[in-house]
Amino acid sequence: MKRAAPLLLLLLLVVGGGLLIGAATAPGAWYAALAKPPFNPPGWLFGPVWTALYVLIAVAGARTWRRERSGKAMTLWWTQQALNFAWSPVFFAAHQIGLALAVILAMLAAILAFIAVSWGRDCVAAVLFVPYAAWVAFASALNAAILVLN
Repeated sequence: MKRAAPLLLLLLLVVGGGLLIGAATAPGAWYAALAKPPFNPPGWLFGPVWTALYVLIAVAGARTWRRERSGKAMTLWWTQQALNFAWSPVFFAAHQIGLALAVILAMLAAILAFIAVSWGRDCVAAVLFVPYAAWVAFASALNAAILVLN
């Protein structure tokens, strides 16, 4: 049970926190009225994708926590998580598309740094972040396109 505790806690934090923030900052009329690029995915896709990514993020975080609680990789993990949780309120609640772009680009940088730092120490944790990096890169392009169009 002691080995599973970090994973269970991080699953609760990441998945639970993500779901709460998503519910509290759900896209509304403001977002619906924005001009969006042709590559904007359907709204129903975001929930399942983020839920799956949050599980991967939590597993990578638990692996990193077990290995090195206060090292560079764990610091990067917490940094990306803070930025992840900040993005939706900045974009959907505060309607700050430009600031949200800065947040998501910083998040992408933290994700890529986590992958680079973790690669030699725990390749599995690094690989778990690859789909996350790909999705956040796509979301960054989407955020940038929405900024340009609006």
